[in-house]
Amino acid sequence: MIYSSEMSGDRNRRRGKHKIFIGMSPGVGKTYRMLEEGKQLKQEGVDVVIGLLETHGREETAEQAVGLEIVPRQQITVSGITLTEMDTDAVVARHSQLALIDELAHTNVPGSQREKRYQDVEYILSKGIDVYSTVNIQHIESLNDLVARITGVVVRERIPDRVLEAADEVVVVDVTPETLQERLREGKIYAPQKIDQALQHFFQRRNLIALRELALWEVADNIEEEAIEQEANGTTSEGKYCNIHERVLVCVSTYPNSVQLIRRGARIASYMNARLYILFVDNPDRFLTREESLHIHNCEKLCGEFGGDFLRVTSYDISGAIAKVAKEYRITQIVIGESQRSRWKLLLRGSLTQQLVRLLKNIDLHIIASDKKPARALDS
Repeated sequence: MIYSSEMSGDRNRRRGKHKIFIGMSPGVGKTYRMLEEGKQLKQEGVDVVIGLLETHGREETAEQAVGLEIVPRQQITVSGITLTEMDTDAVVARHSQLALIDELAHTNVPGSQREKRYQDVEYILSKGIDVYSTVNIQHIESLNDLVARITGVVVRERIPDRVLEAADEVVVVDVTPETLQERLREGKIYAPQKIDQALQHFFQRRNLIALRELALWEVADNIEEEAIEQEANGTTSEGKYCNIHERVLVCVSTYPNSVQLIRRGARIASYMNARLYILFVDNPDRFLTREESLHIHNCEKLCGEFGGDFLRVTSYDISGAIAKVAKEYRITQIVIGESQRSRWKLLLRGSLTQQLVRLLKNIDLHIIASDKKPARALDS
């Protein structure tokens, strides 16, 4: 986010901007990074306050907050016990340019104006105040079940996906699983009595690897979806894609080697953690024989076994149909069999591969050797 003197008078007329620092687990340094950027902006003349900070006893985090104004918390008495929460009204009344608010997924104590902290943040944003906040990947609503399967831990405090999607900027604060485990052993994340239990459960290396990948992919999803939306709205240059995720398209025909192509494509998709599509382009002037129809049905069945999507389109122009599907589904990898045409046909019309190379940009082509006894070729 860029701040200027002109923005101060405009804050009452605009919604604040929201920047979220996200990580794979506690201890990666989200709060530290948020405070670090807040201090830098303060040095540049931006009016910055801390709306809510949770240090969890981490000295390095507390030291990073020194020099930043902290809005006092409000006290709420519940069943004779006095608890503290962020004083949202006080943050709004202070009306700084930027408020730093920790732990976005936090559930407020009973008696608070709003149930969740992210709702407090939305209210502050509505008043024209920018917010930096922090959250862990396991607190995203749609990932809750997946995180539970990975870690065995059901996370109770969650935020709707729309909060992440609506953010103006999302920053992944990333460290290696080994670095995070070392921080844990050094007592920089939890109290000494909790370290061994954490290492044996949530902070197991395999859990951290999976959560780290999840965090990176979730942010990549947001970036790609934003690029797709911009392209649909005509706000990006034509032909400039932002394909962060790999997508594999296998082009099958009535040749027996189609099964081989699907298996090869499925291996590529599995290796790349990519979505798999299988495409059959049907010539509208030609009816399939019973044997050919059964073959295509088996291809569709095999596609389902690999968790792919089977696409069937009708067209005279096979290369054009493939190119159209590739653009529509934002394909990054195409698997095809080698051409079955005779040398004379190749000289006269060119191969399917040559046609696709001319039509497609920024897509990798995988050409797989084919059986020489076709029933009907894809590019015949």
